[in-house]
Amino acid sequence: MPMTSSAVKREATRLGFDLCGVAPAAGFPELRFLREWLDCGCAGDMAYMARSADRRDDVRRVLPSARAVIVAAALYNVNRPYSTEVGSRDCARIARYAWGDDYHDVLGRRLNALLDWMRREAPEPFEATWYVDTGPVQERVYAQYAGLGWIGKNTCLINPQLGSWIFLCELIVSLALEPDAPGLDQCGSCTLCLEACPTGALVQPRVLDATRCLAYLTIERRGGLPERLRGAIGNHVYGCDICQDVCPWNHRPAVSGDPAWQPRPAFDRPALATLWRATDEELRASLDGSPMKRAKLAGLRRNVAVAIGNSASPDAASVFDEPSDDAVTSSSKADPVVREHVEWARRQLRG
Repeated sequence: MPMTSSAVKREATRLGFDLCGVAPAAGFPELRFLREWLDCGCAGDMAYMARSADRRDDVRRVLPSARAVIVAAALYNVNRPYSTEVGSRDCARIARYAWGDDYHDVLGRRLNALLDWMRREAPEPFEATWYVDTGPVQERVYAQYAGLGWIGKNTCLINPQLGSWIFLCELIVSLALEPDAPGLDQCGSCTLCLEACPTGALVQPRVLDATRCLAYLTIERRGGLPERLRGAIGNHVYGCDICQDVCPWNHRPAVSGDPAWQPRPAFDRPALATLWRATDEELRASLDGSPMKRAKLAGLRRNVAVAIGNSASPDAASVFDEPSDDAVTSSSKADPVVREHVEWARRQLRG
């Protein structure tokens, strides 16, 4: 018997995915917006987006024999308060997707297991490739056409049952699988996400200027942060969830009990001073197998320094003067960019 979409979905569920759908391997109209977005300079320093733009136009440029795109999703919302409920300025805000294990590794193993099962069960050989947020694939577009939800005004994929706290990954195959009906836009007239963004990064519905986005600034941006935006960063030290926190579809979201997404102790609402005092060795141990490694140690230190500067606590700067167990010359605290942001924080706290 030929491989069926329903069989693939059952196996995806067994392997730990919360959603699974199938989209045709086609060049959808929404895919063309990428070039316009790049031409406007909205990608900032993410040069890899432009380098792979041609391939991102259509998955058939990634796998010429592609006939279907299997999109799987995993809910990562856990039983912890929203970041907007972290009221103290002395407490670090970390995007919830980064609290637990690295989703690239976790979902990669599950997706590979799904592919192995398909190869065993399919009556004939087929070509395939898969990605977890790393390949030249506009996954939200294919997720929408796979029926997993719709692309919201905050640019996140929103599922009507799970909300937007979901990881996406895709398996591109040369098999002819029955596609699902596309998801329908249910944002309506709501603009809460656009209004809540502290830097106006959502310049219009579904258009994000990454150069103003707190997630981009605290994760992707290398070197110094623009001074005009440092105040808006507040106590965000890695990523930002504001546009998802305010979304009505996330007001009563489903909760995952998956151990992979539970917060690591070091990142479970840590105090800013605690993060700053941690040695490089301690931070490396906490970051091992975590998606937060992407910002690198110096980037994380830079962000923590800015957040301390925004804490409005006159005594907060004293943490910068405490003796450290790190060797002075080798610690990320000695990085020139970090030092510049420490001095900025001192000036902020002096008023």
